Amino acid sequence: MKRVSFVVLAALAATAFAVMPVQAREEKIESGIYVEDIDLSGMTKSQARQEIEEYVAGFGDAQITLHVDEEGEIAATAAELGLKWGNDDILEEAVNFGRDGDILSCYRELKNLEYKNKVYRVSFDFDKEKIRSLIEENAGQYNQEAVNATLQKTEEGFSVTEGQAGRVIDTEASVESVYERLTGDWNGGACDVDLTVRIDEPQGTAEDLEKVRDVLGTFTTSFSTSGGARSANVANGCRLLNGITMYPGDEISALESITPFSEDNGYYMAASYLNGQVVDSLGGGICQVSTTLYNAVLLAELEVVERYNHSMIVTYVEPSADAAIAESSGKDFKFRNNLDYPIYIEGYTTPEKQITFTIYGVETRDSNREVIYESEVVERIEPDAEVIYVDESMPVGFCSVQSAHVGYKAKLWKIVKENGVEVSREQVNSSSYMKAPRSATVGVATEDPNAYNAIMAAVATNSVDQVKAVAGSFRAAAEAAAAQAAAQEQQPAPAPQPEAAPPPAE
Repeated sequence: MKRVSFVVLAALAATAFAVMPVQAREEKIESGIYVEDIDLSGMTKSQARQEIEEYVAGFGDAQITLHVDEEGEIAATAAELGLKWGNDDILEEAVNFGRDGDILSCYRELKNLEYKNKVYRVSFDFDKEKIRSLIEENAGQYNQEAVNATLQKTEEGFSVTEGQAGRVIDTEASVESVYERLTGDWNGGACDVDLTVRIDEPQGTAEDLEKVRDVLGTFTTSFSTSGGARSANVANGCRLLNGITMYPGDEISALESITPFSEDNGYYMAASYLNGQVVDSLGGGICQVSTTLYNAVLLAELEVVERYNHSMIVTYVEPSADAAIAESSGKDFKFRNNLDYPIYIEGYTTPEKQITFTIYGVETRDSNREVIYESEVVERIEPDAEVIYVDESMPVGFCSVQSAHVGYKAKLWKIVKENGVEVSREQVNSSSYMKAPRSATVGVATEDPNAYNAIMAAVATNSVDQVKAVAGSFRAAAEAAAAQAAAQEQQPAPAPQPEAAPPPAE
């Protein structure tokens, strides 16, 4: 019994040893199997795949030209459009040719190879994302966007400028047409494909815009206390927002409309808020423009998409009625025309330093309906003790004082009245304004130790008035010394004395 078992086990081991290398060995393709002109006879599957992929890649330099009507063209190679092998399932068929099916059918297939080669055809595929990227990167130079009909307000009223149709490459339709052409009857050579161009119709007609005559909302603020630079910034920002026509559904960003904040775009250095401090920046004062427009938008009952309050309270509107914009912190004022008709934005400033925004449209609200906005101060937060900042880069005598700012928490309410009776009250926003103590920045740079000790002693009192007084005394002394030096320079030089006569000659 033991001997039989040993013989059986030995036979099984010998069989396994003989079979394993055959199973591990990769099968080779029968003779007479071709893919296009590539003879796969005797190749393994991996060898055949490499040959076919190299064959497909060989068409990568073929020039594909995408035409944009008569406007121009976009040139690329097949490789740049993501050329690849499209029907790799034929490799599996080639490997299994004469092996799949019953014995009789396999025998018949192999016998047929003795008389006629089996030839498979390659089909090409392409990457739609690469086609799309190529079109998107190059279409801009050929796109002609539609120009919408616009309004312009003049002294005589409104004038209408007709729109113009545009022509735009339809990216998605073009991707499909290019893909279908290249995966259809493309033979691997140079190829021309027409991109799909659609007509971009302009918005608005003269008939639509002639209806825009009614005042939907208007608001005015004063900048009479502003200096020349801030006043110029307010006027410039107002100019950039004036004359905009908005169609139903259009959204506008005040920040995008008035930037960049640069001298080339008409801005000057003026005071603005930054981290609880008043600092000079290009475009300082521009928030009064967005705030005035914000209130006109509220009265017109347009949709406010984005609005931020200032970091500290402003004086030209009530708390919570402001709309700050700041490029550095991403604050913007955005609104949408949620009405059924176009609207027109008019903005202007006056010699008396007032800024006004008026929104015109088609009035559809009942004449007995009134909308007002009410500011509610929820909390008033008094500032802390005074703060002194030392600036070692400025000379003794320099002193810049900033007023204190009271902190507030406030809400803005929208109140609707009909026939003078309140019918609804809705909270529009809530705002928090930080407090800021009265502060002074004082210069301490000096070579005189007595002057340095005196100004630092004033700083130690933590009194803005004390620092201001001591700094003022140093400034007055410096001004007096400068005046005396200038006066001495202006005094005439003494007249030259005549030379003594030489002694008479002997």
